[in-house]
Amino acid sequence: MKPSAAFIGSPPQIERVYALGRQDEVAKRTTLKPDVITGDIVASGGGNLTDIQVLFSTWGFPALEAAQWANLPNLQAVFYAAGSVRNFAKPLLERGVKVISAWHANAVPVAEYTVAQILLANKGFFLNVEDCATHAGRTSSPRANPGNFAQTVAILGAGAIGSKVIAMMKALDMAVDIIVFDPFLTDDQAGAMGVRRVTVEQAFADGDVVSNHLANNVQTVGMISPTLLASMKPGVTFINTGRGATVHEVGLAQAMQARPNAVALLDVTMPEPPQTDSPFWSMPNIKMTSHIAGALGHEVVRMADYVIAEFDRWQAGEPLKYDVTLAMLETMA
Repeated sequence: MKPSAAFIGSPPQIERVYALGRQDEVAKRTTLKPDVITGDIVASGGGNLTDIQVLFSTWGFPALEAAQWANLPNLQAVFYAAGSVRNFAKPLLERGVKVISAWHANAVPVAEYTVAQILLANKGFFLNVEDCATHAGRTSSPRANPGNFAQTVAILGAGAIGSKVIAMMKALDMAVDIIVFDPFLTDDQAGAMGVRRVTVEQAFADGDVVSNHLANNVQTVGMISPTLLASMKPGVTFINTGRGATVHEVGLAQAMQARPNAVALLDVTMPEPPQTDSPFWSMPNIKMTSHIAGALGHEVVRMADYVIAEFDRWQAGEPLKYDVTLAMLETMA
């Protein structure tokens, strides 16, 4: 028997993520309510929703109290086609409701973007573009660029994104030494991944590329300190696709100013975009993009595919890959 289901949250976001026929795929597998429901409807106990067993959603999922979720007494599972569930999952998990996140799906484009940046950075692409902006710069002696051989790439955080970056570099047979700072990574796990565990100080001191994938939480705010940034190599490339809040940005500007042959590639800042008086705007070796590393366009549909596949496993009684636990909320971004 098909479970009773509904989409919940923002209708435009549901349309965007469950595109290319994915809403139809959900409808084939469930007895689906015809309209997207909202948090207000659930909170009020309206809409005749007491039979709902499964919710599908994405960005825009409502954060409700436990007493409000009690208006869905038969709810068994939430399939969230987006990333972090930290702001809404706890009361659901405490009620015994399964919460499944597609955060690993969103990790794919971020990892792709990061590896592309690493490849280009080691070839000297970003500074070479600056040099080639004028005839004189193009014809002068080029800056020494190391290329993608025997470089040390430091990964900060070996979670969903960091681990995919490592796997992609390994698949490309990049002849680089990968070092990892992650307090939750064990030596056995590092060995299985083919990387070396290091301290955060070693990561910044030894990395030719330092790529930030730390979770954004209370423990990591400002963790990338001026002292760490000042310890980087003269020609380092610093990549941030994590969150701007983890970086002391004044310290980063100072570190880049002292290293004209270094580059900072920032897809995220704090705030986004930076204030108009931020030194980032005027520094030629700081390159910013507008938070484009994550899923864009049809890439977001991958997240719907992940949760639909998880639904199939849940329905078949098979082990889930991406369910979230209360313990995981403590370290989740």
